[in-house]
Amino acid sequence: MEEKRINMPLLGDDFPELKVQTTQGPMNIPGDFKGKWFVLFSHPADFTPVCTTEFVAFQNRYEEFKKVGCELIGMSIDQVFSHIKWIDWIKDNLDIDIKFPIIAGNDTIAMKLGMLHPGKGTNTVRAVFIIDPKGKTRVVLYYPQEIGRNFDEILRAVKALQIVDKEGVATPADWPNNELIGDDVIIPPASNVKAANERKNKSKDYECYDWWFCHKKVK
Repeated sequence: MEEKRINMPLLGDDFPELKVQTTQGPMNIPGDFKGKWFVLFSHPADFTPVCTTEFVAFQNRYEEFKKVGCELIGMSIDQVFSHIKWIDWIKDNLDIDIKFPIIAGNDTIAMKLGMLHPGKGTNTVRAVFIIDPKGKTRVVLYYPQEIGRNFDEILRAVKALQIVDKEGVATPADWPNNELIGDDVIIPPASNVKAANERKNKSKDYECYDWWFCHKKVK
C-alpha cells in the first residue's frame, strides 16, 4: 500500500496561502499579515486540559509578542462556535481573555501544513510555525498531543530571528543566556585566509576564541 505523503512548508519556503474562518472573521494567511511576523500554532482540540494551559500561556505573553511586532494565530480542527464557547469558558472560569484569532481548520488545511500525523490519531498535533514579514517559513516545531509547549522558547526564537536578520549574525545556544558568551551574538566565520588572519588580531568590536569563533555585543 502506498503511504500518504505528509506535506509541510520547509524552512525558507513561502508559507502556503490559506483562506480561513476564525473567531475574528475570515482571514487570508499570510496575506493579511504582510510586513509582520506571526506565529501560527495548532492544538489537538478545544476543551482539553493541555490545550487550555497552552492558550493561557500564549495569552499571558501576547503583549510581549506584540512588542516585537509579532501576531499570534491559533488553530484546530474544530468549528468556530466550539472555539467561541471554549474561549468563553476560559474567560468565565480562568479570568483570561483570549485576544488572538483561532482558525477553524479542516483536513485540507491541516494536510497542507503537515499537522495530521497518522501515527498520532485524527486530531492535529501541536505544530508551531514562525513566519517572517516576507511570508517565509523560518521555524517549524512539532510536539505530540501529550506534551505542552514552552512558550518562552517560541518568543525567544522570534526575538533571535529578528536579531539575526538585523545584524547578519547567528545566536548561540540558549541565547541570550549562553554559558560561554552570555548575550553576545556570533559573527559568521571568516570565508578567506585574509579575513581569518584579521580575526586573529584583537579588535574593539568583537572577541574571538579563534578565527572561526568570534562574538560581539548586539548594537
